[in-house]
Amino acid sequence: MRLSSAQIFNQSITSVLQKQTATSKILDQLSSGKKVNTAGDDPVASQGIDNLNQKNALVDQFMKNIDYAANHLGLAESQLGGAEDLTASIRDQVLRSINGTLSATERQTIADEMRGSLEELMSLANSQDASGNYMFAGFSTDKAPFEFTNASPAQIIYKGDSGVRNSVVQSGVVVGTNIPGDSAFMNAPNAMGDFSVNYLASQQGDFTVDSAKAGPSVTYPLDTYKFNFADNGAGGVDLTVLDSANNPVANVANFDASNTVNFEGVDVKIDGAPSAGDSFSMAPQPQISIFDSISNAINVIENPALADSSQGKSQLAQILNNIDSGINQLSSARSVAGNSLKSVESYQASHTEEKVVNSSALSLLEDLDYASAITEFEKQQLALNAVTNVFSKVGSVSLFDFI
Repeated sequence: MRLSSAQIFNQSITSVLQKQTATSKILDQLSSGKKVNTAGDDPVASQGIDNLNQKNALVDQFMKNIDYAANHLGLAESQLGGAEDLTASIRDQVLRSINGTLSATERQTIADEMRGSLEELMSLANSQDASGNYMFAGFSTDKAPFEFTNASPAQIIYKGDSGVRNSVVQSGVVVGTNIPGDSAFMNAPNAMGDFSVNYLASQQGDFTVDSAKAGPSVTYPLDTYKFNFADNGAGGVDLTVLDSANNPVANVANFDASNTVNFEGVDVKIDGAPSAGDSFSMAPQPQISIFDSISNAINVIENPALADSSQGKSQLAQILNNIDSGINQLSSARSVAGNSLKSVESYQASHTEEKVVNSSALSLLEDLDYASAITEFEKQQLALNAVTNVFSKVGSVSLFDFI
């Protein structure tokens, strides 16, 4: 077959370019440390690499979300633990104040200590994270959720909301990263049930209301009721219960505290011995704020006449039960934060293992074997030099050299 000079030249230059391309490819691999730099290097491996990179990017985002959630939940659990301990200390102060041998000055000292503890508790409830966001404000993180009112006596109100900020920690899995302040501090179940009791200054008997609960047959909204005890002429008392319209809803002859008083689907258990002429009222209140319980206790303790009266003793008994309920509520909120923290830590461990597996598979697909690559580079470089030398010889051949 006859070959023209042009054909020989083109074949030679093509060989040179091919060897240069192969050598350049190996140089790129040696420079990057990857054997697959483009999809053209290995289409199948390239697709696997893309999938693994996407998985790792998703895992990295989950890990960031988990770090955020863990930091906030850990801080919330710590603050709620401090609030729980502080409230338990306040309860001990209330018990100490009930000692009948204390003077008015000593009780005032206890009340002042409790007021300082109440302010400290409010400070914990208004805690902020490292970014300055209020932790127990729900979604309203830009303003303090708890503040004192201008009323006398001052009350603490909640200005946040019930929002829970969720963080995605796994595909299809979200974990709440905050505890709303109303669920932790404001909405403790009323220890008495569904009503709160207003004891009157005229109370002479030694009694308290243990429970006042609405049954399943009760009609909502709940009504308010008044309990009147009258002398029955036989050494005991009769009880009349009136609704808000002063209509009698129950008449109990020869009242016996061992029996529950039932009316309109409401069950009331009274402990103690009411005297003739005693009276109290009962209003709906299924939930109570721990702040209100502490404030009410302070108001009773710093009033000597009230603290030593039957009315004050009954009120403090009710307040102590509600403080216990508030402590349980704080403990429950702390448990929610702790369980959520445990959950995100579990997902963190799972994602760490997943990242190791993905990275190992990624290494098999794209990491370069330097020893093999250097050997191949030397082979290609040798071949390139040979082709180049041949091309230079062929390119210089001319018929006139043989004439």
